[in-house]
Amino acid sequence: MSNLFNLDGPVLQFINKIVYSVYLNILWFICCIPVVTIGASTTALFYVTLKMSKNEEGNITKAFFRSFKDNFRQGSVIWLILLALGIILGADGYILYHMRFENVFWTLCTAVFCVAAVSYAIVLMYIFPLLARFNNTTGAMFKNALFIGVRFLFCTVLMAVIYFVMLLIVIRFFTPAVIFGEGLCALLCSYPLSNILLLCQEKTEEHANAASEML
Repeated sequence: MSNLFNLDGPVLQFINKIVYSVYLNILWFICCIPVVTIGASTTALFYVTLKMSKNEEGNITKAFFRSFKDNFRQGSVIWLILLALGIILGADGYILYHMRFENVFWTLCTAVFCVAAVSYAIVLMYIFPLLARFNNTTGAMFKNALFIGVRFLFCTVLMAVIYFVMLLIVIRFFTPAVIFGEGLCALLCSYPLSNILLLCQEKTEEHANAASEML
């Protein structure tokens, strides 16, 4: 039992990671201030937290800004696309809510909206961790984010619960918890995510090796 609480024990190591997540949350927030850089900042955040989940973080400040620089362009493009889609979904949801017609057309539109909203949420949770780990086209990133989110549904639900609980705590119970915010959420999500992304990497390498053998 005493080994759990020594300097190299898992408990103190995890507490140390939580402290780092606060620092990362501050970096993330500062780099999000221009708004258009939210995508690159979130990618950099997950780049570090995914490494932290495997105890491979090293210098987290250098790692954060290196990823921010490397993924600035694509991360910003992805974020602007997501922002535009989010505005469209928000407007559609507002209209549907205030229409509330009891007919087949309204029910069908609402069903389509719910599917689109869930798909959007899945992509939003997965696309920046994917960008932090893999090089691919923007279209492929969207496609893979949705596919992985549906394929690993338990992880998707777990991540959604983590974000929801953090939001609930900040809004309803303890507003200063915002200092943990996205940093802690990213860290907690990175533990199940790192295994999924490792599996995806292995599958990608297998397909690449099979393709090279065919040539």
